[in-house]
Amino acid sequence: MFNRILIANRGEIALRIIRACREMGIETVAVFSEGDRGSQYLELADEAYCIGPPKSAQSYLNIKQIISAAEVGNVEAIHPGFGFLSENAHFNEVCRSCQIEFIGPTPDAMEKLGDKNTARDMARAADVPVVPGSDGLLETEEQAVAVAQEIGFPVLIKATAGGGGKGMRVAANELVLKTALTQAKTEAEAAFGNAGVYLEKYIERPRHVEVQMLSDHHGNVVHLYERDCSTQRRHQKLIEESPAPNLPLEAREAMCAAAVRMLKQANYTNAGTVEFIVDQDNNFYFIEVNARIQVEHPVTEMVTGIDLIRSQIAIAAGEPLPFTQADIQAKGCAIECRINAENPDKNFQPSPGLIKQMYVPGGMGVRFDSHTHAGYVVPPHYDSMIGKLIVHQPTRAEAIACMQRALSELRVEGIATTASFHQKVLEHSDFVDGLVDTHFVERTFDLS
Repeated sequence: MFNRILIANRGEIALRIIRACREMGIETVAVFSEGDRGSQYLELADEAYCIGPPKSAQSYLNIKQIISAAEVGNVEAIHPGFGFLSENAHFNEVCRSCQIEFIGPTPDAMEKLGDKNTARDMARAADVPVVPGSDGLLETEEQAVAVAQEIGFPVLIKATAGGGGKGMRVAANELVLKTALTQAKTEAEAAFGNAGVYLEKYIERPRHVEVQMLSDHHGNVVHLYERDCSTQRRHQKLIEESPAPNLPLEAREAMCAAAVRMLKQANYTNAGTVEFIVDQDNNFYFIEVNARIQVEHPVTEMVTGIDLIRSQIAIAAGEPLPFTQADIQAKGCAIECRINAENPDKNFQPSPGLIKQMYVPGGMGVRFDSHTHAGYVVPPHYDSMIGKLIVHQPTRAEAIACMQRALSELRVEGIATTASFHQKVLEHSDFVDGLVDTHFVERTFDLS
């Protein structure tokens, strides 16, 4: 097992990793930007080093500075958390070339899965259903039109290196397709330095369901069941839950089995998530693999009782999984609400600033993962998420009621948060009945 680990991240996930390491008897080295200097959670690390100015490009994305901190801190491994460099195959490779273990998959697996077009090819090879679309990247308008005519409009243009909705366009006819193709390529090049795009059949009113995976270096690959992440705004997840409501057992079992085949095909190790869209007839199609821990991992932890961060560390250290697929059981229902420093009454405008007072809810089955506290200043430089409120109860109805109660108790004074918006979603009959799709929020709520 490792003696010292550097955490190449900040905020809530950095604190989550520090806590797991302390329970495992592992020393931690934290890094921080000038924008995070003085953050209380840094005091829980054994050492902490400043790696640059507030801007991410000069700090949390600065590979040279992070490696320097790792060498000064004499660490054996780096945990990248999520976001920033967590899916950067080059950073992964640099870590290993410096004799520092990267807590995640190999650079090769990460690079192949990071390219959505290559990942689709791997899915086909593993007999995992993919959305009908182009066989490869689109080179010309004529090629795009031919594919669209074959699979039928509407179609979805997607960036092969994309994420977060960037480089993505829906086209309902040939004229729109030609314009959208140029727009998608331009946006993809600006966002990812890769203008490659491909085409898929547009699935109307899809659900977004993902399967949590763990895979060790001894050939053991298991799934930890699914999470439904359909409650989104502009392709950004707001609420996640497990199990996925109204998903037939046959579809759930087939999806989880497909996820296992996918990771075996990719020779994948460590934690990962295989993501699918599900149509209104409960047919599922592969989207992508997230080669890292997910923001919503606590949902799976609550229903399975398995600590995913500790599992990641143990796998990276070469330990075999201490359980088999038959040992993993999902019990009850867990729901997570992302608490963002945003004003939902002003089109989710960011709301950084001083938290004057903060009251965190508690009670049976309530968990709040956050690095914030009264007196903390939410910086304007990073993602607006300041915490994750998670509940776990025997049934979905009880979980919804528990979350409503917990949200009503949460008090964050001095800044606006999304807590009130989550309450509106939880009260809506479509959410209560488990009838949410990825367009539910925009279709249902006035977000102007």
